[in-house]
Amino acid sequence: MSNSPILVLGSNSFSGASFCAHILGQDQQVLAVSRSEEPHTSLLPYSWQQNKHNLQFHQLDLNHHLEEIIALIDKHKVKHVYNFAAQSMVGQSWDYPEHWFMTNCVSTVKLHNKLRHLDHLDKYIHISTPEVYGSCEGLVPEHRNYNPSTPYAVSRAAADMSLHTFFDVHKFPVLYTRAANVYGEGQQLYRIIPRTILFALLGKTLPLHGGGHSTRSFIHIDDVSAATHAIAQQGHLGDIYHISTKRTISIRALVELICDMLQVPFEQVCQVTEDRLGKDAAYLLDATKLREQLNWRDEISLENGLERTIAWVKSNLDDLKHLPDSYIHKP
Repeated sequence: MSNSPILVLGSNSFSGASFCAHILGQDQQVLAVSRSEEPHTSLLPYSWQQNKHNLQFHQLDLNHHLEEIIALIDKHKVKHVYNFAAQSMVGQSWDYPEHWFMTNCVSTVKLHNKLRHLDHLDKYIHISTPEVYGSCEGLVPEHRNYNPSTPYAVSRAAADMSLHTFFDVHKFPVLYTRAANVYGEGQQLYRIIPRTILFALLGKTLPLHGGGHSTRSFIHIDDVSAATHAIAQQGHLGDIYHISTKRTISIRALVELICDMLQVPFEQVCQVTEDRLGKDAAYLLDATKLREQLNWRDEISLENGLERTIAWVKSNLDDLKHLPDSYIHKP
């Protein structure tokens, strides 16, 4: 293990906080950076770790505190930077596209341009998204043919394309991850799985976009964190890696499964509504490369992961029922 800490940008995000928890489990020091104050501990997986004292949190915004972030990386001679920071909501990106472009593209490219001058940086792990591909047929392998269909996806694709040029020209040490739909304990309550569990337990009605017929692959965040770490340790610089299970399920079948596990009638929980703009029908990512080259496999079945997530919601229900269950946009 490296003596220098790793730095995680976007450490308040579900994926970022869960990855910090994973790294703490490896007895490594973490510098955690996010623009907001740390959220409630029920939504902060790294705060549940026994050795959370090995994590140092810094409230810094990529859009406004780039110099401070670079100074922090330089001061600690950080070798590995993981970037989870992004404006992430797809539907809301239509309302303020300029905010998504500023964070996900302009500020992110500024970051890369600063990082490429640091001689102690060995690896930059860029947490990308399958949304950059647009709507795809069948099983999708890793590729650079981007066809994004929302402002969110366009802003992410632009940063990815810029990184490809940085790798080609500057040999910038980038590795890309693209994960299927993640879920698990500590996820923001506006996401489909925790929201369904919470609404079913509280007797509230859940809108189901387009009847929930779109198909997804859901993967537990612990499997994603393990894959992300493996990619950073053993991945080939410049390469893209998909992280996904082989199992797919429609949103409706997923919600029915959760209702079943909670013994609450589906009709009592769901109300069918219109689909969102530019929503893609399916992202079925081919993770063969990750499985074969890095010997990774997902360990947590959907049923087991849902049981764990239900247990987390139930044990934190008194706190969670007072927290926002809808996305709140911060420019």
